[in-house]
Amino acid sequence: MMGKKLYSIIAIILAIFVFVPGYSVSALAQLYSTKAKQALLLDSDTGTILFAKNIDQKIPPASLAKLMTMEVVFSALKSGGLSLTDTFFVSENAWRKGGTSSGGSTMFAKLNSEIPLEDLIRGVIVQSGNDACIVIAEGMAGSEDAFAGLMNEHARALGMKDTIFRNSTGLPDPDQHVSIRDLAKLARHIISTYPDYYRYYGETEFLWNKIKQRNRNPLLAMNIGADGMKTGYTEASGYAIVGSANRNGQRLITVLSGMTSKRQRAEEARKILDWGFRAFEKIDLFADGEIIGQASVYGGETSGVGVSSKGPLAIYLPIGNRDKLKARISYEGPLMPPVEKGQKIATLKVWIGDTLSQETPLYASETVEKGGLQRQATDAIKELLFGWL
Repeated sequence: MMGKKLYSIIAIILAIFVFVPGYSVSALAQLYSTKAKQALLLDSDTGTILFAKNIDQKIPPASLAKLMTMEVVFSALKSGGLSLTDTFFVSENAWRKGGTSSGGSTMFAKLNSEIPLEDLIRGVIVQSGNDACIVIAEGMAGSEDAFAGLMNEHARALGMKDTIFRNSTGLPDPDQHVSIRDLAKLARHIISTYPDYYRYYGETEFLWNKIKQRNRNPLLAMNIGADGMKTGYTEASGYAIVGSANRNGQRLITVLSGMTSKRQRAEEARKILDWGFRAFEKIDLFADGEIIGQASVYGGETSGVGVSSKGPLAIYLPIGNRDKLKARISYEGPLMPPVEKGQKIATLKVWIGDTLSQETPLYASETVEKGGLQRQATDAIKELLFGWL
């Protein structure tokens, strides 16, 4: 049987006139700078990357690992495996490793007490409690090691290719790492998949054991539309943040790491979000169900099949400095019949200048059955003489 090959077909090159002579999109990106060692800004709705700096570099997650701890919890809540009223036991291990004497962030859980899950969620999100994370991990999986296995399973399912978790807290471990691209993917997933639970990230304070603690996310108090998500710090990672804000119906997500102080973290996070909301405009590319291009079918009743996205496609471009927008359909092919309508068969990749800004799955617009002998013979001759074009 003929082997599969990766095909990349230029589907469109949209000419978008440059209003500022001498500048390209890449040049505009250089006009923005950040003190963060790793930085990413994306539009949550379209997935468009608006700014990127060292986004695939592997770094310690610090407390940003707690985003995945919560994803595992939220998933269980959504599936019905847990309820907010379930109680979890505070073991000596959780108390010693995550309590007051540990020197780390804590929700001050009492030894041998039982705590409702909803309070533990607030303990993790608002207070960044290591004890709350360990209590949840032990209650759900029996041990923190086993829970880390669940975290990694969820990471793989989300396509987080540069991430390995070894604990529920993000405390230093030489084998534990993430990339900020993966963290942005995780944040976007939590926001879109668990709207009923995402609201906890916007809570500004939480009282437990008669001790009130304020949310460590500095963006919440800035009146910039921020409603989440999480800060982190270790000596190896520096100061880091995953932040999200919503203005006028547009949501941006930023991930920054490698900063030198809490103040710098707050300033850089605010600056990149403000820039993102001001400096870009939305461009509609394709309507819902619109045929974007064709993928070749070997030996089918037709030689190709149209591909389209699920829902409309749009992208954000820099205001006043539009460059050429390039989009390509990539797929492994030629496709072998039958191809079913609605089957995922390709990916639309969109570049702004030299930056890959967006990737969207594409689906067959119709069913293509196996063709007759004449069609199969014709395609076989094409492959023999020319290879599949």
